[in-house]
Amino acid sequence: MCGIIGYAGSQNPLSVLLAGLRRLEYRGYDSAGIALTRGENDRLFICKNRGKITDLEQKLARSSAPVDARAGIGHTRWATHGEPSEKNAHPHLSQDGRFAIVHNGIIENYADLRQNLSKRGFVFQSDTDSEVIAHLIQACYEGDFKSAVAAAVRNLEGTYGIAVVCSMHPDMIVVARKGSPIVIGVGDGETIIASDASAVIQHTRHAIFLDDGDMACVTCNKVDVASLSNIPVTRELTHIDWDVGRLEKGGYEHFMLKEIHEQPQSLADSIRGRLIIEEGTSKLSGLRMEAADIVRIRRALIAACGTSLYAGIVGKYLFEDIAGIPADAQQAAELRYRNPIIEPETIMLAISQSGETADTLAAVREGIRKGALVLGICNVVGSSIARAAGRGVYLHAGPEIGVASTKAFSSQVAVLAMMALLFGRIRRLSATEGAGIASEIARLPQIAQEILNGEEEIRKTAEKYAGVRDFFFIGRGYLYPAALEGALKLKEISYIHAEGYHAAELKHGPIALLDKDVPVFAAVAASSGRIKTLANMQECRARGAPVIAVATDGDESVAAVADDIIHIPPCPEYLSPIPVVIVEQLFAYYAAKARGCPIDQPRNLAKSVTVE
Repeated sequence: MCGIIGYAGSQNPLSVLLAGLRRLEYRGYDSAGIALTRGENDRLFICKNRGKITDLEQKLARSSAPVDARAGIGHTRWATHGEPSEKNAHPHLSQDGRFAIVHNGIIENYADLRQNLSKRGFVFQSDTDSEVIAHLIQACYEGDFKSAVAAAVRNLEGTYGIAVVCSMHPDMIVVARKGSPIVIGVGDGETIIASDASAVIQHTRHAIFLDDGDMACVTCNKVDVASLSNIPVTRELTHIDWDVGRLEKGGYEHFMLKEIHEQPQSLADSIRGRLIIEEGTSKLSGLRMEAADIVRIRRALIAACGTSLYAGIVGKYLFEDIAGIPADAQQAAELRYRNPIIEPETIMLAISQSGETADTLAAVREGIRKGALVLGICNVVGSSIARAAGRGVYLHAGPEIGVASTKAFSSQVAVLAMMALLFGRIRRLSATEGAGIASEIARLPQIAQEILNGEEEIRKTAEKYAGVRDFFFIGRGYLYPAALEGALKLKEISYIHAEGYHAAELKHGPIALLDKDVPVFAAVAASSGRIKTLANMQECRARGAPVIAVATDGDESVAAVADDIIHIPPCPEYLSPIPVVIVEQLFAYYAAKARGCPIDQPRNLAKSVTVE
């Protein structure tokens, strides 16, 4: 969601902070700001502004920003408390001007803290929950910077990732986290703090990921990590293996289009070294499960949100059909509050591209509390969900910058298919059956490339319908979650109202909305419900609704019930969501482009939802 950057080192902190903020732009934000330290006991320099980082840069150019700053922090804000404005932008200053803080997350008891601080004479300048942190640190300060931050943070309820600078300790940054990520890049004579590894790797590949309840005192050449009780703790130095080039657009107009086109490679990277076709199985060492453990599994509970939830629904079908394991996919935000039934020998799969989704992380903790074996499926090494679960599978899809998730979905489904294959091979599948499934999974990069080769056909169809206000997406079986994902993509980036339905649900109410101005996007690739979906498409056309079909190459029967047809290569039903969703991603992209929408940073959305 919001972005944090901090720097202590020999380079000009201002230039490093601005470059880091630009790396974090993809997360979505409405304002930005920086704070710089100068000499000891000198006033902090603060500059912040509503709007984009380019607006902040223009304001800085008119200011007297110090060229000899010692350290600094920066922030991109996505509004939660208080409207987007300069006064609500971060960093926030303490009343005496000696401390500046940036904060990600939500302070749930901020109203009580604000009231108590106001009674003590503190005057608030913003409408945010975050400002209380700066005043609390001032109230707790007795000469020890780190202890003051620790004492202040112990009063906070909710989630936070914070970075703090102090005019009396100009070479130092203190950071702390609970529920909102903080990564510390350890370089040669420089230290970089960020809420996301993408802002670190242009400086160093060596990073420390803080755990909840950690705080760290950071200088240019030293990182001391401790608990909030000031007990030193050791955190592993992690190597980040992302390619810096994958953080750039590489000639594409938008990150989203680039990442759609990366799917042949991201699928290959997710699959590489994991399929054993000759034995009809897969190898997923991160699960740390023996055959005896897998045989005992009685139920799989899948927890996720948004795009990851729709991948999880595909996973439910895969686990039941291939592995013979009863499965359920649930909205992660509900799990924590529904008092879920976790039976013996239940595994929980927590799916999240970022590994930081707050609702999914809460579900992980609830699953652990109730005795489930929790497995994480994430794309980011060192992320909170990966570390909380302690076992699972990394996607290896590479960094995903566009707010609308694309390559993460296809990699998630590929990983879920490999998990189902592994479990199924141990529990019920013959070597021959397993080899057939493994061979089909291995074809996914080729299938993705074939769809991208037909991009022009999809572009023309999307532009044809870009002016509509409403859209329906329908599918059956494995293509039902694909319909949900297609509708999500279109509404996210084109702002066209779109709804995804199981095709059988049309006649239970939604069909009343159909007319010539409400197109229906029907996924009718090879599936057990194909014939019935064709009948549903005919019902739509009978009401005057235009029908766009995604159909398998060579399927001649679709032409009679569709106004437009987009073809995909043949593939088995259990993998069909991947090619169908790639088509939907391109359709949404070109519809949004035709409408002039800000594709990589759609309004009101953030890449990583780190608040509940």
